[in-house]
Amino acid sequence: MEFVQQNINWNAEPNAPMPKVEIKEGSSKIVLTFYMNAFMYENVDEDDIGVIEFDNCLKFRIGSTNDEGFYRGQCRFAQTGVEWGEFYRIVNSNWKEYFPSDEVAVDANLEHSTELNHYLFYFRDETFECIAESYSFKIKSASV
Repeated sequence: MEFVQQNINWNAEPNAPMPKVEIKEGSSKIVLTFYMNAFMYENVDEDDIGVIEFDNCLKFRIGSTNDEGFYRGQCRFAQTGVEWGEFYRIVNSNWKEYFPSDEVAVDANLEHSTELNHYLFYFRDETFECIAESYSFKIKSASV
C-alpha cells in the first residue's frame, strides 16, 4: 500500500473539526464537511468550512480511532508512516479484504467498479474512510 497525501496547503481544524457526512439523496455522492484550520493556513479564515464531495461512493465510515488510539498503535495504518490529521488516497489498498464493520453502504451497484479509490482522513476524535471513484474539495467561506 502507498499513502498519497491529498491535503496540500489546507487541513481540518486540529481541536474541534466537527466532521459531518451527508449522503446526497438519489445519488451515490456523499459530502464530508468540517471546520478548517485557520491557525496554520493564510488562505483559511476562522470558521471556514472544508467541503469534500465524493462521487460514485460505494461506502464510507466515520468512527474510532481517535488521536490517542492512533499514537498507541490501535489503528491498522498507524505503523505505515501516515501522519495523524491528514487526508490520504490509499493506492493498492486491501479494502475489499478488510474495511471496518461500521461501514455505511451508499451504492452497492459500484462494487465491481475498477475506478474505486480508498480515502482516509484522520480527524481529532474520529477517522473517516471512504471507497469512491473521485472527490473534489472546496472551502466554504464563513463570511458569505
